[in-house]
Amino acid sequence: MNIQRKYSLPNCTLLLEGLSDVTRAAQFQELRPELSILVNAECYISGYNQPLTGGREFFESLVRAVSGYAQEFLSNVPNPQAHNHESELVEFQKVDSNRHKLIVHSEGAPEGFESRSSNSKRPPIEIDLSTVQLFDLVEAVDQFFADTQTLPELSLELQPVTRRYGGASQALINQTVPAAIGVSSLAVAAIAFNLIPPPQIRPPQPKPNEQTTSTIQNLTPPSTAAIPTSAATPITAATPIPTPTTNSKPAVKDLEALLNTVPEITDPSQLRALNRQVYNQIHPAWTNRSGLQQDLIYRLGVAADGAIVGYKAVNKEANEGVGQTPLPNVLYNPANRAPISNEPIAQFRVVFTTGGVLQVSPWRGYARTPEVVGAKITDSNIIKGLNQKLYNTVGQAWSTTPTFTRDLKYRVAVNKDAVIADYEPLNQVAFDYFRETPLPQMFNSIYGSNVAAPNNKEPLAHFQVIFKPNHKLEITPWQGYQ
Repeated sequence: MNIQRKYSLPNCTLLLEGLSDVTRAAQFQELRPELSILVNAECYISGYNQPLTGGREFFESLVRAVSGYAQEFLSNVPNPQAHNHESELVEFQKVDSNRHKLIVHSEGAPEGFESRSSNSKRPPIEIDLSTVQLFDLVEAVDQFFADTQTLPELSLELQPVTRRYGGASQALINQTVPAAIGVSSLAVAAIAFNLIPPPQIRPPQPKPNEQTTSTIQNLTPPSTAAIPTSAATPITAATPIPTPTTNSKPAVKDLEALLNTVPEITDPSQLRALNRQVYNQIHPAWTNRSGLQQDLIYRLGVAADGAIVGYKAVNKEANEGVGQTPLPNVLYNPANRAPISNEPIAQFRVVFTTGGVLQVSPWRGYARTPEVVGAKITDSNIIKGLNQKLYNTVGQAWSTTPTFTRDLKYRVAVNKDAVIADYEPLNQVAFDYFRETPLPQMFNSIYGSNVAAPNNKEPLAHFQVIFKPNHKLEITPWQGYQ
């Protein structure tokens, strides 16, 4: 299946076309298929009718040259990676403070671009870029690196230049600020000036720009030294690293690097149980649910015991708005848990929606229908009696008038004494209207919280409980997830 990925800015668009690795596609059911084999890359620049095109070699060279030249431009320190015409297909040359020449050494120049070399059978393509166009190109590259489902093995390592060699003025930096620069251009600026500070304890939340810059700090406190780090970090290290606060929360490490060095949890039943634990940790901690202009989407790494060990922003808004989420506060604390070493990790997609609804789902979906984990009561006579007791208990406690218009479906588990031991919503309306059911109050009266973790050691009987808009209740023995 042909896959396309598009990264658009006002003055630049990157279009990648390719295929999925068949072996990987057979192993996982991707909600969003991975583009792992690049067939064609196109770079559209505003003001030019024809795109720059090429294969993987062209695209990798473009990425290296763009990043190297952006570093050079911001630091005024020459970077050979931006001008290596002997081994690179793409290079940059500075014309003046607001003009930059992009040169592509290709086998042929498409129509629409001016060729200024007459002594070669295959003249290079030369394009003049403004600073605004340059940094839109930088941010398009940033969007590519933030997309973990496109060429995930491709990474980029930038070497910091020494401060004493830098000659950039404040005026030059101010000039680039209004140029629609994105996450990666800020990251390049931080690397270029070698201004990444050591962690400082600051109670207030950082400003969005400070949060973005901190995404490349790759902090390594002693308590988290066991977490692997990436050998080559892309310019958009999109893993947000929260500013340390007085509660001594650990820094987030490179989630990609961690996932490359540990096994991945893929069992659907285990993922289903972990999905609920993740939801139960984040849902009560997300206290301020207003003010989001766009959905914030994150990729989470979760250990087998439910500990959230890392997260990575999927979209730019998530990278800038991490302070509006509880993620920095729900990360596991090494003081209360052994460090992560070679433990298996599960991946989840977490969305903080503008409507205040939390969405949690496995990153790759479920490869097959999950099952309920834990010991179960299977005796049909006992189950029949517990079914009736549960119906009576829930029916008596349900006194509110429904405002929902669709059935609310839940899985409810009880122990041998018909005491509710666990429950979970099965459809979105059940999440949205759970407060109109008696389940949270019943659960809270027993455990002191309506998000308590289930007890998997005690045998339980499981039922499907349906609250209908006409105030009717249906309870049937559990037959499995639909």
